[in-house]
Amino acid sequence: MNPLPANREAWLNEIARALHDASEAIPFGPLVGTAFGVAELFHLGPATALKFRGMRQSKRSGREITEAALASYVATATEGAGSLTDSRVAFAFTYLATHFVLNLVTEEQVAELMDYIESHPEKLS
Repeated sequence: MNPLPANREAWLNEIARALHDASEAIPFGPLVGTAFGVAELFHLGPATALKFRGMRQSKRSGREITEAALASYVATATEGAGSLTDSRVAFAFTYLATHFVLNLVTEEQVAELMDYIESHPEKLS
């Protein structure tokens, strides 16, 4: 497994790289019958998190991790988390939620990192 970032600035930099990596899939969407854009990149947060950690998962466990991270996103967005309307912040949320599901970070760490990301979303571009 690849090491976790050591501080919140390192997390922000990693998530920016992960977002860029995920965005490279956009042109290939139509080729597999699923056109999508920047607003839908949060769906790729879990898969990108696994990739950046260097973790190989079975289809079943990968699906379970993805479902858990996306369910957390839906629950948070439903509560009125306005920051998730920013596609960069939404991607960061599912990326970090995946780390939480994998027991690599705590809920407190995710909350702290999300607060930092929400106040610096431009650094994810």
